[in-house]
Amino acid sequence: MTPLSILDLSPVPEGSDVSQSLANTLDLARHAERLGYKRYWLAEHHNMPGIASAATAVVIGHVAAGTSTIRVGAGGIMLPNHAPLMVAEAFGTLAALHPGRIDLGLGRAPGTDQVTAHALRRNMGGAVDSFPNDVVELMNYFKPEQPGQRVRAVPGMGLDVPLWILGSSLYGAQLAAMLGLPYAFASHFAPAEMENAIAIYRERFEPSEQLDKPHVMLGLNVVAAETDEEARFLFTSLQQAFVNLRTGRPGKLPAPERGFAEAIDLSAKTMLDHALSCAIVGSPETVRAGLDAFIKRTGADELMVTAQVHDHAARLRSYEILAEAHRSLQMADAAE
Repeated sequence: MTPLSILDLSPVPEGSDVSQSLANTLDLARHAERLGYKRYWLAEHHNMPGIASAATAVVIGHVAAGTSTIRVGAGGIMLPNHAPLMVAEAFGTLAALHPGRIDLGLGRAPGTDQVTAHALRRNMGGAVDSFPNDVVELMNYFKPEQPGQRVRAVPGMGLDVPLWILGSSLYGAQLAAMLGLPYAFASHFAPAEMENAIAIYRERFEPSEQLDKPHVMLGLNVVAAETDEEARFLFTSLQQAFVNLRTGRPGKLPAPERGFAEAIDLSAKTMLDHALSCAIVGSPETVRAGLDAFIKRTGADELMVTAQVHDHAARLRSYEILAEAHRSLQMADAAE
């Protein structure tokens, strides 16, 4: 059965603050570990009032120190913002502290707007275009020391830090296939090229030291509650956040609003229907059926689930319902 993992954007809800969001992140990670989720990833975003995980490696360390078995990682580190050596040292340190539990997903977008990207990088020249070379350089820092090697990642050298390529277009699929790395597609917010990306990655995959066959992980929004109506109500927080972001008004995660989807204009509704088409929203029965259908349609090797829910207790319950639905499907598969 396709395993489930969690992508946590460490949301900062309206009426709350970053300190509480980071406490909620650790609480959710512990909850996920008890429920049997495979990985717990955090993402690099900058200048976003509603996301608390900008210093992604720091938050990963916080989560890994507060859990014991679940894999913890980045989904992802936006590599053009960083020197590969510094990323290797940061994740080498995490791997030394938490052996066998750290993942490193890599993206080529800035994770922010262009003005903020300039503040992060200072020099924007060739940052995105050099992404493949930067990935290879980073991979080499984790290999055992070579004779005559002058620059080493300490910590990092010789440590087990699995690399992933993240993407929302065909570019990442091609690079992941060429390098023989696992591929995570951002279908939870950019689903347009999902099926094409999966096909290209699987068709062109070349085995590597890290991976002998293709491994596709797909992003999926899941908001679960006791009833379909309640889940749709909770889901309006993400819908509002998307409209705000796409209209240049990023902010904290809004409280849910009844009737929001019916009240917005056609252009906003069309945008939401497109961007959030990979979403399962509903009761335990609805979630179970939606999960089964999505796995069968895509053949995903793993799902990276995210739930932008304003109320922390409701978010915990959403992941609990999802885990129960997943177990039910596992039992049904085993019985066949």
